Amino acid sequence: MRAATVLGLAALLLYGPAGADYSQREDVLAYMDALVSEHGFSKPQLAAIFKDAQHQPRIVEAISRPKERTLKWYEYRRIFLQEPRIEQGAAFWRENEAALEAAQASFRVAPEYVVAIIGVETRFGRIMGSYRVLDALSTLAFDYPPRADFFRNELTEFLLLVREEGRAVGEFKGSYAGAMGYGQFIPSSYRHYAVDFDGDGARDIWGNTTDAIGSVANYFAEHGWRSTGTVVTPAKVLQPDLVAAVVNQGLALSETVGRLRELGVEVSGVPAAAKAALLRMELENGLEYWVALHNFHVITRYNRSRMYALAVHQLSQAIKARRNALAAAVPQAGSAVASFDFGVKAPVRP
Repeated sequence: MRAATVLGLAALLLYGPAGADYSQREDVLAYMDALVSEHGFSKPQLAAIFKDAQHQPRIVEAISRPKERTLKWYEYRRIFLQEPRIEQGAAFWRENEAALEAAQASFRVAPEYVVAIIGVETRFGRIMGSYRVLDALSTLAFDYPPRADFFRNELTEFLLLVREEGRAVGEFKGSYAGAMGYGQFIPSSYRHYAVDFDGDGARDIWGNTTDAIGSVANYFAEHGWRSTGTVVTPAKVLQPDLVAAVVNQGLALSETVGRLRELGVEVSGVPAAAKAALLRMELENGLEYWVALHNFHVITRYNRSRMYALAVHQLSQAIKARRNALAAAVPQAGSAVASFDFGVKAPVRP
């Protein structure tokens, strides 16, 4: 029996018939009561919202079979390190250079990583998702038991942001997991890290690339991005058996570069005291090793996957190289930052 079918039966047994009017389900009624009590929502207004919410079976199926779990590193990398995406990244950088330079000045985040995140997440705004966020989060909050608590929290965050932004609940579109805009922010990330970077009074991460760029940069800054230092560096492992206990052990930086060197890992240009993690990635014909450092860990706070973070890094470097090659071929007239007064004046970060 397919996993999605099993989960669908579990949802039916635990919560009632999928697709039923959410506003009449006991679990949703209890949830609405909690929203009224804890956040001061109107019960009739919530009832109208959940009466409009639509169960989406395709969402449960999609989240039950995430593609990344089945891919090797070389397959995963191939998706993102393609010529069209690199070219589109260089074009996005060129078209949004003023915003990217302003974000670097405000948040001390290298522009190539902001560009790469947007490239990996939505192909620079080309694929931002077409599900109503209300439908996606209601489906996952009430009909996907494995992560119901997480998605109920995100549904609450979504309803709060709708109220804060003063917009209609049905306006918000996103991915099957409720992620939104150029940078695919889930509602809690939107509420905490999205910024009105051009000062027009709205945090628009769907149609305003300036706000989207500032928001991604702010997310990285708030999670501790350092303006200097290596993100990840290739390594040579002399005796694989000696590092078996430390390789690919979660996402935390639980080792130091010095300790890895003691285990026979050859890595250059990084202080021995630096916190680190050793990565082993599968190629078509062998393995490769990398030493992940602080900013690599910051990228994993965006998406908790070592393959994701390494793909972002490699795409960032490919886009930066392409952008520099194009810039060298065409003389530049100077920075465009001085001609635009960005609204956010973030504190200077180390």
